[in-house]
Amino acid sequence: MKRVHPYDSKTKKDNKLIHLNKDVIWIMEITLLAFTLSFVLSMFSDTVVSGSTAIVSVIVLLVFIFLGILFDMIGVAVTVADEKVFNSMAAKKIRGAKRALRLLKSKSKVSSFCNDVVGDVCGILSGSAGVTLGLAIANEFSLNLALVNLVLTSFIAAFTIGGKAVGKSVAINKSNRILYLFAKTLDMVTFKKS
Repeated sequence: MKRVHPYDSKTKKDNKLIHLNKDVIWIMEITLLAFTLSFVLSMFSDTVVSGSTAIVSVIVLLVFIFLGILFDMIGVAVTVADEKVFNSMAAKKIRGAKRALRLLKSKSKVSSFCNDVVGDVCGILSGSAGVTLGLAIANEFSLNLALVNLVLTSFIAAFTIGGKAVGKSVAINKSNRILYLFAKTLDMVTFKKS
């Protein structure tokens, strides 16, 4: 009887196909999730911003920028957090530790969701909210629309990039704390013990 080595070429090929199928499914899921999140947040933004005051538009704009920065921090924190810390916390039955471990086990997906899906959607929507705000400001104060949009776009880009730079630095230095707070928040929101 011929013994088959567990890592022969057929087994490797099968494993690659399984991995490829999982990747394709993940890509489809994340694309659908991005579409849904973008649709819902865009509808919220359009509903709140259209016909509202400039102050409300500024608040919505700042919320989108802040969400992008926050989720970028979470995505970075998940990739650099120390699993040993959360194993120790889980052994002591500290709430949120088990969820943090589950997040760490799929850190590439969590990071992709936080940085790419939420971060990019918030970036796009903050630009869209900025254009709507620019139109409102230009109409209200009889200013040049192109100039107002140029200033607002520059502000949004600078604030987002600067905020993400600071956020990444904080996330790298405080990764365990950020991941723990995120996991604990998820536990409280879902009302499930982790």
